[in-house]
Amino acid sequence: MEDDGGGTADPSPPVITVQVKFSGRTIPISINPESTIKDLKSVLQPVTNVLPRGQRLISKGKVLVDTMTLKASELSDGSKLMLMASQGLHQGDGPITKEASSPTNLKRTIDTKRTVSEKIKAPVDKSHSERWKLTGVIALSEYQLTTIPDEVWACGRSIRVLDLSNNSIHEISVKIGSLSSIQKLFLNANDILDKCISWEGITSLKSLSILSLSQNHLTTLPSSLGALTSLTQLHIANNKLTSLPIEIELLTQLEILTASNNRLNSVPLSIGNCRSLIEIDLSSNLLVELPETFGNLHNLKALYLSNNGLKSLPSTLFKMCTQLSALDLHNTEVTMDLLRQFEGWQDFDERRRSKHQKQLDFRVGFSAGFDEGADKK
Repeated sequence: MEDDGGGTADPSPPVITVQVKFSGRTIPISINPESTIKDLKSVLQPVTNVLPRGQRLISKGKVLVDTMTLKASELSDGSKLMLMASQGLHQGDGPITKEASSPTNLKRTIDTKRTVSEKIKAPVDKSHSERWKLTGVIALSEYQLTTIPDEVWACGRSIRVLDLSNNSIHEISVKIGSLSSIQKLFLNANDILDKCISWEGITSLKSLSILSLSQNHLTTLPSSLGALTSLTQLHIANNKLTSLPIEIELLTQLEILTASNNRLNSVPLSIGNCRSLIEIDLSSNLLVELPETFGNLHNLKALYLSNNGLKSLPSTLFKMCTQLSALDLHNTEVTMDLLRQFEGWQDFDERRRSKHQKQLDFRVGFSAGFDEGADKK
């Protein structure tokens, strides 16, 4: 239609809003009716954390076909759809609950109240405090703590290991920095939020080699993480992280990085400078690609990438990572035909087969064929 000035009207395409029911909620999606059902699934992926090939969209009792447009599928503004998700094709599901992840919880539930009461009193017992100072180890996992006992801070420089995992601790205060000689810090499976953790205190721990923050409620990591230059292991799985800081490149001693079950949609190029990395787990995130700098990780032996939206891999991964022998690509869109085209694939496949043969010799199990990802064992 022409306007009064003789020009044409705004050519922007029409948009409709469909209502997608999923997991007890209704998600409004605005989209061009000429888009395909496959396009709609791609839009739904970051909202629902379900890979497109794991989605079944149903309208009026019929499963919608990927290649058809919304218009051809008789979807209009206000149409209601139901999304059914295939098991195992979720990604970035956030924290796993402590109840689901800890097999000891059932036992703790049926323990007598007397036993639980004794464990709660243990941290304030003077003999415990003295033993901590002598051994350098504080083991308070599964003590149903909501705060860190003052007796912990009193131990100061004498502590090398602090295990506070599987509690309900909300806050990690700046006092953590008083444990200046600590080498291993386990804070996994608590209730820690971004605003309740003192990164100033944690990043002052220059001797820290292992940091475990998995199964909390973290959405971001600070740039100051790069100050932990002695780290060899970083465990941040089962949080709600959307990115990794560029400063991760300063962790040049890092050997193990576990960041599975988050909401990562990218990996910084700087990870290529973490050349001590041996094992990386990025499974169950929102990744669609990896940076080419992965080829710089010459010591890499294991890479776990299942349940992501990946369609390809860094072109030099097999050529440059000559120690890589374990690769998990299950529930991604990377195919065998594509992998065979990569330079260095044959050498990798030989290493993978050799590893599995050794496992067979020790009766661990054997996978005869590469089904878009080597087993994790």
